[in-house]
Formats: sequence, C-alpha cells, structure tokens
Amino acid sequence: MIWFLLILAGLLEVAWTIGLKLSAGFSRPFVSLFTLLALLLSVFLLGLAMRSLPVGTAYAIWVGVGIIGTALAGHLLFAEPIRLTGVLSMGLIFLGIVGLKLSI
Repeated sequence: MIWFLLILAGLLEVAWTIGLKLSAGFSRPFVSLFTLLALLLSVFLLGLAMRSLPVGTAYAIWVGVGIIGTALAGHLLFAEPIRLTGVLSMGLIFLGIVGLKLSI
C-alpha cells in the first residue's frame, strides 16, 4: 500500500507541474486551485510514505516519477521535443527507481 501511495504522490507531482504551466502564472483561478490541491496532496502522500520508507528512497522515487511523468506529459500535451538522449536518460531514471524499490 505504501508503494501505491508513493507512486500516486509522484503522479500528483506531474499533475501540479502541468497545472503550473496551464495556470498561466496563477491567472486562471480554477486551474490554479487544482494545481495547489494537487501539490498539497502530493506532498501529504509523500509524507505518509516517509513514515515507512527511508527519506532518500521515498524522495528519489517521488522525484523520479515526477521527472519521467512530466517529461512525457509535456511531450504529449504541449508537443515538447524529447530526443533520444532524453529517452535514454528517463530509462536510467526508471532503472534507478526499480533498483531503489528492490533494495528495500
């Protein structure tokens, strides 16, 4: 269950990061509210995960999910380019996440 919460926290990190872009500098009230709620829930779930997991592991996985998810969302939603080096780098981050999971 704790891993589910941590992955969900990472996905919410993606949501609030994309929300930052869509909020146009917090000038769009509903998008801004969604962004802030996603941010708060993401950090709350990260805090719950840190009750059971080492801080370094939990934070690294949270950030890793956020990095990969945000890069993919930026590509899909905003046509931001991802070069081969970016794909390979995200693959390494993913391998790092799996390695951290296996080390617990």
